[in-house]
Amino acid sequence: MTYKKFTEDYLAKGLIKKQELDLRAVEKLILRSEKDLKAAKANLSIDEGIAYAVAYLAMLRTARAYMLLKGFRPSDGYQHKTVVEFMAESLSEEYRNIIERFDRMRRKRNIFTYEIDVAISRTETENALKTANEFVVLVRDIIKKENPQKTFKF
Repeated sequence: MTYKKFTEDYLAKGLIKKQELDLRAVEKLILRSEKDLKAAKANLSIDEGIAYAVAYLAMLRTARAYMLLKGFRPSDGYQHKTVVEFMAESLSEEYRNIIERFDRMRRKRNIFTYEIDVAISRTETENALKTANEFVVLVRDIIKKENPQKTFKF
């Protein structure tokens, strides 16, 4: 599916809505994502599950910033899944691997959040932190490249 077809379909289904571009909000989301990464790292020695969830949250906020940059926001009850799917359709094939990791983290975080006694290992969390950091840097750099006229604080 092309990006154009994807956005048309998701708009028609009510899964995304058009949103006016606000570069200040994009910047705030990226800065918050970077803070989330620090919080996830700080929590690693205390609670691997929370660190994992916060690493995922950093990715989610970063992806939402990218959606906003493109003039959209998620709506309806499948927001996390919609955000991942938007990223998969809007980024080129070369980013497929990291988007797949983002989706696996989304599913794992959901299970951790809503199920009882779900453990997340230190190794899983360390890998999640690496993935989240890589994703935030990647998308942050894309945002800067697509907006060379703007001086961001990130």
